[in-house]
Formats: sequence, C-alpha cells, structure tokens
Amino acid sequence: MATWSGIRAKLEKEYLAPSLRGHITYFATSYSRCPDHEGRAAVLYDGKEILKSNYYEHMISQSIQYYKSKDDESGLSSSEKWRKAFDLALNEGTFDQTYFYEAFGKFDNQDIKQSLVSENPIVRLFAILDRRVGKRTLINLMERIENELEWLKPFYFIRLEAENITYN
Repeated sequence: MATWSGIRAKLEKEYLAPSLRGHITYFATSYSRCPDHEGRAAVLYDGKEILKSNYYEHMISQSIQYYKSKDDESGLSSSEKWRKAFDLALNEGTFDQTYFYEAFGKFDNQDIKQSLVSENPIVRLFAILDRRVGKRTLINLMERIENELEWLKPFYFIRLEAENITYN
C-alpha cells in the first residue's frame, strides 16, 4: 500500500482533471491515540468539505443497517448481514479512511471505464473527477445522475460546471 502522501499526489496531480486542479483536495488521516488508529476521510471543493466521513459515523450507520435487517432477512448469515449493512452504510456516504485507501487501490489498478461503473461509489467518485473522462463521456453520464447516490451527485455537478457543460 502506498503512503497517504503518495495517494494524494496521484489523485490531485496525476488523475484530477486540469479544470479541477487547485479546487479539489483529498484528505485522509488516522488518529494515533484512537483505538486501532481509526480516522476520517474527506473531499474538499475550494476548501469546503463536500464529502466527509469517519470510522465512528460508518460503524453507527452500519450497526443501524444491520439491526434493521435482522428480522427482514432471517435467511442470511450474520456475516452476510454485516456485509450488506456495510454496503448500505457506504451508500449513505459513511466510510472510514481505510475504505478510502482501498477504493483508491481499485481505482488505480483498473481501466477508467470500469471505474465509472464500479459498484464502489468511492471508485466512481475518483473516476468522475478524473482527467481521462472527457466532455463527451460526461455528457453521456448525465442520464445516470438522477439515479446516482445523493452524496455523489454534487461531484457530477462540480465536474460538469468545471467543464462548462450545462446539465439539462
């Protein structure tokens, strides 16, 4: 696994669309005094946190999703319920810095077309802001915005605005 400074440099300098350089900043940290060195991650646009999450928000959301599903899905094993709860929590925009790093690893090692349709919304986030996604692809992606996760939609609009593309 690369260092956070290496990951950040790749995201902000190598992959980030030129129209967004200096506007998008990625942030991730772990806290040394926290059990298991848990931490948080965020994506900032012009200094404002557009997306932020931490280990504790994620675990609370995941636990809520798990207990909601206990009665609904009695045929699933406990680990399957936890996995489903984890995915639902991620869809709500809660995750920790470790998951942020893992998503980058997937993004960094696959084709941009795969990243744009990834099941992992953080990978899709990285792809939306990527320099390899041109205006024609962005225009084609507009039809998917309405069905996208609420926390991910602002990133589509940020990218469209940066490329001077009008959303219908």
